[in-house]
Amino acid sequence: MASDVPATTANFWGDMPEEEYYASEGVRNSKSYFETPNGKLFTQSFLPLDPNISPKGTVYMTHGYGSDTGWLFQKICINYANWGYAVFAADLLGHGRSDGIRCYMGDLEKTAAASLYYFKSVRNSDEYKHLPAFLFGESMGGLATLLMYFQSEPDTWTGLIFSAPLFVIPEPMKPSKVHLFMYGLLFGFADTWAAMPDNKMVGKAIRDTEKLKIIASNPRRYTGKPRVGTMREIARQCEYVQNNFHKVTAPFLTVHGTSDGVTCPTGSELLYEKASSTDKSLKLYDGMYHSLIQGEPDDAANLVLADMRAWIDERVERYGPKCNGSA
Repeated sequence: MASDVPATTANFWGDMPEEEYYASEGVRNSKSYFETPNGKLFTQSFLPLDPNISPKGTVYMTHGYGSDTGWLFQKICINYANWGYAVFAADLLGHGRSDGIRCYMGDLEKTAAASLYYFKSVRNSDEYKHLPAFLFGESMGGLATLLMYFQSEPDTWTGLIFSAPLFVIPEPMKPSKVHLFMYGLLFGFADTWAAMPDNKMVGKAIRDTEKLKIIASNPRRYTGKPRVGTMREIARQCEYVQNNFHKVTAPFLTVHGTSDGVTCPTGSELLYEKASSTDKSLKLYDGMYHSLIQGEPDDAANLVLADMRAWIDERVERYGPKCNGSA
């Protein structure tokens, strides 16, 4: 099921050996490949450095479109591990070091199911099954995370955390219905084509220029044009979740920047308004862009992280070990 991954020499922090870097950040990191019915995933875990510290809970993290878990996204994982959580992350199919055509997600349900297959294998393991368990999704990973939640058995997850989730596509980012219709006439042959207009998302996502340079240097980041099937499927699934927000009953926190040019803050607001959860929280950050933790200046990113930490710590206290029920 799982296999080891050799260490890579390309990292955003430079030439410091990986084990040394992670230790300096206060965490233990492991990497492996995990076989799922839909393809092989590259996975990572981030645990508190001291093996004698028992995790307070587990968090299962999903990155955004064109990204992966192996670059700046892992800074989010490291923060949660430093707060005392066992963190597990997987490159989505078609991303990073996982299987699949690069950035092609013609069936987002299957993409989500593959990650969920890995996450549940950890969540249900003897080591972690008694702990509170949270799903975390950033950007398009938030959309995938909500699909994972809908695919899960009731009471699987203690709570959900969304960072700038893609539930509503801003008008300038929406795929052209004319383009989708014309390519649709080719009866699926064009589904994997990288032929949709490129709206240069990364520049609209990152406010800190130095962090933008680091993110843009990720050798595994997808830089091609969006694929036809991917954009069609994202639009379809956004409509699906909007129509099913009322089915969300788990506690959740959703956060968004008001100047997000990639995903609409309206998506977080609609989830908060329509969800049936009795324990739900919405945070909007004035003037912040899309990438709230990886791409904002440190003082702004730390504000978001502090809110996330307060929320998750409170839910662990409220719902406690051996309680993974919904609100």
